Amino acid sequence: MSFDARAAKALEPGSHLIVDEYPGLRLEKTKTRHTWIYRYKSPLDGNMRQVKVGAWPATSLAGASGEWERLRALRDSGIDPALEKRAKRQGATSAPPKGPTYTVRRLCDDYVSGYVESNRSGKSAREISRMFNTMLGPFATVKAETVTRAMAFELIEQHGRRAPVLAGKLRTELGAAWDHALDADRLPDTTPNWWRLIMRGKLRSKGKILLGKHTGTTKRVLTDQETGALLRWLPNLGATLADACVLYLWTGARGGEIAAMEKREFRVERDGILWWTIPKAKTKNARHKGATDLRVPLFGRADEVVRRRMACAVDGFLFPSAKGVRHMQQKAFQTGVHYYQPYSRKRPNSQRPRLPVTHWAPHDLRRTARTMLAAMDCPDEVGEAVLGHVQPGVKGTYNLHKYDAQRRDWLKRLSDHLERLATV
Repeated sequence: MSFDARAAKALEPGSHLIVDEYPGLRLEKTKTRHTWIYRYKSPLDGNMRQVKVGAWPATSLAGASGEWERLRALRDSGIDPALEKRAKRQGATSAPPKGPTYTVRRLCDDYVSGYVESNRSGKSAREISRMFNTMLGPFATVKAETVTRAMAFELIEQHGRRAPVLAGKLRTELGAAWDHALDADRLPDTTPNWWRLIMRGKLRSKGKILLGKHTGTTKRVLTDQETGALLRWLPNLGATLADACVLYLWTGARGGEIAAMEKREFRVERDGILWWTIPKAKTKNARHKGATDLRVPLFGRADEVVRRRMACAVDGFLFPSAKGVRHMQQKAFQTGVHYYQPYSRKRPNSQRPRLPVTHWAPHDLRRTARTMLAAMDCPDEVGEAVLGHVQPGVKGTYNLHKYDAQRRDWLKRLSDHLERLATV
């Protein structure tokens, strides 16, 4: 099951709660406390062992999942985490410490618990914790106030050679973590924030790697001919992937919004059209104060897909997960489409039809829908409203029009255009 704080509080002493997203991670309840435990099979002798990760709620799910990631990586590399911890404890010096050292690790933990967990989504918080746990390495033990510009540059350059975009995210989050520590007076006022100064504008993506080669950073948009060919071939993808692709094209919605569709979000309104109201909290604009719920009118195949899935929704979700969590994740659409690409090497012995239109991902269908609207002379502000983009600057402050009528008009035109392509 997915982690539920209420279920965790209701645990009886001696019982435990398993988090399906993180195999081996469990929350155990004793008479006095809740403890995160990582259970695993030792790579050395095959015996089951466990190691404590932290106490809940002091250690949140985000913190526990980050430590789980580190321990699992140790196990996968042939190291037994429990035996390593025991060896360090036995070999530790008995001399008392001179005082707590404010390391980079502690600084990052304070930033995650003091800011990230209360201001970012759970998924974002877990990703930041995972990034710190897997990318800092030995640098995590360095005293934070002694970090030099050269040390900061070396860490970011090391990751930048392999994954420049991820290295840029690490630099940004470390810069924010340093600001948080300075504001909280955990670092001397004279401590420089080198992360704000190093490698600015130098961490650029080379595009994803496909079959060992960079594919470049060009944004993929399907042509009308490719879109028509794909629509005619969609039944070969299976119902779930085919339905998701239809919704990408007919609504321009994000994959995460489609995967999390709930029956309660749909209603036939006075105009006789089935409308999908996506709660602001589910959109990418949740952090913007001026953002609102995103409203999407459904036409043609999108209307058919939603009505069919509403009739057999599981726990209210139109794309229920088979893994015990409430709904599918966006990445399931991505990996599913990749499986059918002609160049996919996943399960090479498995026979399946191969896509006639190649080198695209589900998100490219959202980009294709937006491009088609532009090609049909849809006004730019309407096209951006359809995609749920917040208008920038002063325009976003003063133009508070909802564009419902315009969405209805242009998404109907888009539906008709897509149907014509499918029958060519």
